Amino acid sequence: MEADHSGHVPVLLEEVVEGLAIEPDGFVVDCTFGRGGHSRAILARLSAEGRLLGLDRDADAINSDAAREMGLDPRFELVQASFSDLRLQVLERRGMGSVSSVLLDVGVSSPQLDDSERGFSFMRSGPLDMRMNKSEAMTAAQWLSSVAEQNLYEVLRDYGEERFARRIAIAITKVRDSRPIETTGQLAQVIADAVPFREKGKHPATRSFQAIRIFLNNELKELELVLSQAVEVLKPGGRLAVISFHSLEDRIVKRFMRDEERGGCVINAKVAMATAEKGRIKRIGKAIMPSSEESKRNPRARSAVLRIAEKVSV
Repeated sequence: MEADHSGHVPVLLEEVVEGLAIEPDGFVVDCTFGRGGHSRAILARLSAEGRLLGLDRDADAINSDAAREMGLDPRFELVQASFSDLRLQVLERRGMGSVSSVLLDVGVSSPQLDDSERGFSFMRSGPLDMRMNKSEAMTAAQWLSSVAEQNLYEVLRDYGEERFARRIAIAITKVRDSRPIETTGQLAQVIADAVPFREKGKHPATRSFQAIRIFLNNELKELELVLSQAVEVLKPGGRLAVISFHSLEDRIVKRFMRDEERGGCVINAKVAMATAEKGRIKRIGKAIMPSSEESKRNPRARSAVLRIAEKVSV
């Protein structure tokens, strides 16, 4: 799949559009607008009566050329909001209770990685920021300047699944106690020096940068919140499509869909008995990964996993 007009390459585009089973007159929500790659393809499949709501927590996405261009289409609306704002934006502010499709493209976007000023990538030296919404929370540099060694170790271990988390945490706190760590290049070098050997084809700072970013932006909690809200706002027959890029995200999505499909038991205290509660969704097909051709065209797509579910009548 070629890049869109902004130069951004949307991942698994054809598979996403097919999986969403877009209704021409439906109401679709793209919870991760980015630079509009998926949104543009969705709009192309909507009729004059269809509507698309885009969400993104990043002001750069809201103010992008793609957003301005697509904003000329009366069927499209874009708002700055986090995943956890889905219910608020759809149900409470717009009174829309019949969403036909919801798309989540989880994690950091290519434009965020490519902008050295955002501080997400160890490949380009820049300010150590990592905030998806630059108006809230503290920067990575501010957090690293005061975080306790044990807490840093736990973040690297839990959110980065970093085998050398203890070594890296010790190294970072030792360096920061003598001089500030203020750039991505400085942090990447500290981590590289702390790791005893390198994995083939992987920078030693990869997992640590991922861990710090996920922690600072509360990404896993946001994902858990939006999954439940997405099922709530979908109408029966509506589709949910989720693209994940690493095991922590995909594990949450996989377990959520499995548990929601199975349903559960509701305890009736008055009659002291349990009754089965029907699941709210059914999974559609198996997990979808990029083809070898797409991975060659867009190396950042290599780790992507797409899962699709459909809401059932309850």
